Amino acid sequence: MNSVVHLASPQRRGPDLQELLAKVAFGDQDAFSHLYDAVAGPVLGLIRRVLRDAAQSEEVTQEVLLEVWQNAARYQPERGQVMSWVMTMAHRRAVDRVRSAQSAADRDQRDIARSHAPVFDEVAEQVEDRLERQEVRRCLRALTELQRESVALAYYRGLSYPEVADRLGAPLGTIKTRIRDGLIRLRDCLGVEP
Repeated sequence: MNSVVHLASPQRRGPDLQELLAKVAFGDQDAFSHLYDAVAGPVLGLIRRVLRDAAQSEEVTQEVLLEVWQNAARYQPERGQVMSWVMTMAHRRAVDRVRSAQSAADRDQRDIARSHAPVFDEVAEQVEDRLERQEVRRCLRALTELQRESVALAYYRGLSYPEVADRLGAPLGTIKTRIRDGLIRLRDCLGVEP
């Protein structure tokens, strides 16, 4: 009868994180190196899932591991496992980074909106200008066709009186009279004091 003897293979156990962290609390850099190797991968993975940006994830991972180094003495074993403690720090840092980025984006949006929003006085001025233009158009319609055409060429197209006379085929004196009479009627219609 052949009997097969099964030898129990030694299980590969990871480093004792609690023991490493206790040494890190006393400034043991070698212990920190081993702790770093044990937790850096899971920390980076968690942070990358939250941030979704490789460069920022690496940066935040380094911040978390620095925080582990600086706060190792604050770890309380009765409150949970070392890996849970480290992963909680990692998650908080990642969420803080997301919130910070969102706040910055919101602040930028508000700044952009403010820079494009007209100042109240500008709005009031625009409304006033629009109302004045409407009033001028109404008063222009009250002029005779000849007056309106002469005034429009002189004041809206920028033609000189002789150019208006030439364009309309009328004597210069007639054009001057039409424009003068048209301006007087406009002034009266608009209620402008002479």
